Amino acid sequence: MAGDTKYAVLGDIHGNLDALEAVLDHAHSLGIHRFACVGDLVGYNASPGPCITRIREIGAVTIQGNHDYFAATDEPLKDFSPLAASVIEWTRHVLTTEQKEYLKSLRLKRMCDGFMMVHSTLDNPGKWGYVFDEVHAADHFAYQTAAICFHGHTHIPAVFRKIGERTERLPPEPITFSFGSKLFVNVGSVGQPRDNDPRACYVIYDSTSRSITFHRVAYNVAAAQKRILEAGLPERLALRLALGK
Repeated sequence: MAGDTKYAVLGDIHGNLDALEAVLDHAHSLGIHRFACVGDLVGYNASPGPCITRIREIGAVTIQGNHDYFAATDEPLKDFSPLAASVIEWTRHVLTTEQKEYLKSLRLKRMCDGFMMVHSTLDNPGKWGYVFDEVHAADHFAYQTAAICFHGHTHIPAVFRKIGERTERLPPEPITFSFGSKLFVNVGSVGQPRDNDPRACYVIYDSTSRSITFHRVAYNVAAAQKRILEAGLPERLALRLALGK
């Protein structure tokens, strides 16, 4: 929408349609019309195809996550836990050929309206490295040319800030970008939060006020759990949704 300076940035949807719809409703209620997604539309939950469809319907600027890549290919799943691998195998069978082609077409990283996006890290995006601390964030910052980069992968919301030669980790609280610094923002997970809060997580970025705000959205966890069980997926996947783990 012309003149709109706000984006809802979300990621790690992981086939959880109930959580995704709740987040989209929340964003729309705040007047947000632009969306970006840092990957992993599929995996862990029972609605991978509908989530792909929904993300495409809203025109979200989207990049590829590791679950997206492996669900769309026949690559070996040796680096995944048995639980995650079993869902990827199932996802491969339920996605259409066209949906797989869409996932394969997604880029590993991209620029969008002045901010960068990557699922894991910019220093080696295809290796799917995790950033939990300042050391790994510092490696990433060496490749971040924009002031702000959004990512996911860990399912844990966080802000890493680089000022001069110092890299620090900040809690997922509202933050205003200041000149002379860079931010590497983990937007948390829509479909499978792992910070002991079962509510879906996403951020709103306002380029005019240069602010980033984290939002938690309650959704119908029971409905998502029911979908998992009815699909014949492992019960553990349903149980963990209520725990945020």
